[in-house]
Amino acid sequence: MSEKSMLPTRLFLYLITISMFLLILSSVFILQSNYNSFVPSSVLKFIVVNNTSNYLKPNVENELMELPMQAVEAPPVESKDATRDRDIDYPVSDVIKDEDSIENQSDLGCDPAKARLRVFMYDLPPLYHFGLLGWKGEKDQIWPNVSNRSQIPSYPGGLNLQHSMEYWLTLDLLSSNVPNMDHTCTAVRVKNSSQADVIFVPFFSSLSYNQHSKLHGKEKINVNKILQHKLIHFLFGQKEWRRGGGKDHLIIAHHPNSMLDARKKLGSAMFVLADFGRYPAAIANVEKDIIAPYRHVVKTVPSTKSATFDERPILVYFQGAIYRKDAGVVRQELYYLLKDEEDVHFTFGSVKGNGINKAGQGMASSKFCLNIAGDTPSSNRLFDSIASHCVPVIISDDIELPYEDVLDYSEFCVFVRAADSIRKGYLLNLLRGIGQERWTKMWDRIKEIVHEFEYQYPSQSGDAVDMIWQAVSRKVSKIKSNRNRKNRYSRSQLLLKNS
Repeated sequence: MSEKSMLPTRLFLYLITISMFLLILSSVFILQSNYNSFVPSSVLKFIVVNNTSNYLKPNVENELMELPMQAVEAPPVESKDATRDRDIDYPVSDVIKDEDSIENQSDLGCDPAKARLRVFMYDLPPLYHFGLLGWKGEKDQIWPNVSNRSQIPSYPGGLNLQHSMEYWLTLDLLSSNVPNMDHTCTAVRVKNSSQADVIFVPFFSSLSYNQHSKLHGKEKINVNKILQHKLIHFLFGQKEWRRGGGKDHLIIAHHPNSMLDARKKLGSAMFVLADFGRYPAAIANVEKDIIAPYRHVVKTVPSTKSATFDERPILVYFQGAIYRKDAGVVRQELYYLLKDEEDVHFTFGSVKGNGINKAGQGMASSKFCLNIAGDTPSSNRLFDSIASHCVPVIISDDIELPYEDVLDYSEFCVFVRAADSIRKGYLLNLLRGIGQERWTKMWDRIKEIVHEFEYQYPSQSGDAVDMIWQAVSRKVSKIKSNRNRKNRYSRSQLLLKNS
């Protein structure tokens, strides 16, 4: 065959080769875009070590590290007309009412129509919540069976527990849909986001920080950072986030260092926090966010076994880290003022060597327990004091307290300004001047409200979980009230425009 006659055949083969290459390349791009939406299912493989410490398998961890980190842009800004339409509270009848309607969910446990707070919860992969605890469900199973306690993974012990409200709130929402479950029904999970008062993001951010914020081996980025990045990418792609700019979303970031990489981009959401110490005011503030109590780590003293005034030989108790930065420098100044006083226990302490039990015993034997600002305005020590029925002495000028809009802490706490506390003789003279009668009134009040700081499953009326949901409900009501005030004239303008 001549060279001229072979030319069309070669061109035909070249075209076929190029077409196959382009087809394969486009397929790779499509798979890659879907792949990046969430971490692959293989990453859900976890192991549990010693029942308390959880680690990713090395090969799985390396796979997670190799995931591309795409730049995350903010959602497109809505037009003024779209924003005006979104801000108007249309009645429920304007949305589709089908098998997901509130009326058809009453057979799932709590009745959403009677709930104080209706909550839509994203079905994030287990990697973001119970997978961090080593839990592995069946294929495509997102949540553990919360009706069977033996199937619910335990939260790690020790100091991890103090930031575990992410765990308790998620369990509470899951159990609200379980028939015959003993439940407060204050907050109820709904399946239709359009009928929810708040959108809950079930990311165990404190646990993620505590266990996956360090680099291992040759890693260039830790698991905690990747999870936050992926979470931002997911939320910005959801219609629920775009609808309100995230203002109706609830994100738990109780550990002061949790969500460090994501908090700025997700700052429009409502945060559940320990305090505002490490947040700019534009990102977190008392107007939109909720302060939740730490989970105390010492054992709660039963009211019937609580020592009285005369049965507590120690006047003032403090045990913990003494040398702190920022506002926490007051600790070391107080240490040098008080350490040699006969009826004062002021020493360094840690969780090592049965430290938690020793601290619990010391607090339960003391009349007053110092709660001094550390690296942040708050600490778990306040709630350990309450659990021990030891009258808290709060020395933290910038502290914000849980549900203070309905609870008067001055009835059972003593507040002292930091500058006053380090004046020689001031603090001890103040506390020694509080006699048995006044102290007993505060002690009695502590025993009345101690259950408001207890985390448990199932939740009970007036416990910490219930009180947090009530605080969220009040915050949502305030936000709706402010929004409705702004909409007084916008509805009329919209009706005029459409007439």
